[in-house]
Amino acid sequence: MNVQDVVSKVNWEAVLGELDEFGMAPTGRLLDGQACLELRKLYDQEAHFRSRIVMQRHGFGAGEYKYFANPLPHIIAGLRQGFYQRLAPFANGWNERMGLDRRYPPDLDAFLAECHADGQAKPTPLLLKYGPGDYNCLHQDVYGAHLFPVQLVILLSEPAKEFEGGEFVMTEQRPRMQSRAEVVPLAMGEGALFAVNDRPRAGARGDYRVKMRHGVSRIRHGERFTLGIIFHDAK
Repeated sequence: MNVQDVVSKVNWEAVLGELDEFGMAPTGRLLDGQACLELRKLYDQEAHFRSRIVMQRHGFGAGEYKYFANPLPHIIAGLRQGFYQRLAPFANGWNERMGLDRRYPPDLDAFLAECHADGQAKPTPLLLKYGPGDYNCLHQDVYGAHLFPVQLVILLSEPAKEFEGGEFVMTEQRPRMQSRAEVVPLAMGEGALFAVNDRPRAGARGDYRVKMRHGVSRIRHGERFTLGIIFHDAK
């Protein structure tokens, strides 16, 4: 598949508008069923990964995930490059609105070079695997001082047919207000962009910051695979 075609077919005006308003936005279908299955098959091929995390051991929830090693599989590297290029100007706009000096270069390689220079050199794209009873606690994927404020998730399993439950959930913590939750329904091959940590929110007196967290609800039946693409690397 041509990854650049996949990226270019996203309705970027609508997606970025929804991302700005709500802190998350579905992208529509990014991968066909065959591509999803091929990515899932990688999970048992240890040569593709640098580490395996069992969530229960760390209090993260229940289930497991594996971080890819370099070089990343072609399709993942292409999606990471293509989405970063579209998102970098948007991320710079968010930082400006939040009063942050950090600006992101237009190319992913340049951004990763900055991460690596400060010791964040481990690749962060990952495959997540959930079985019955598994879940992912609300969290933020922060791996060091260098943080890109948006990340991408793609569902690799078919809801209702391969698993039940396992909804992708986001919460927004607003100053002096109760948190707001949102469930993001996805079909197999569909993606969503969402805020990693802080994001600006327009208010009556200008922009203010809200803190975002994401997680996955309990799997009631079956098995669920997800591809996560984080744009900053880890220490």
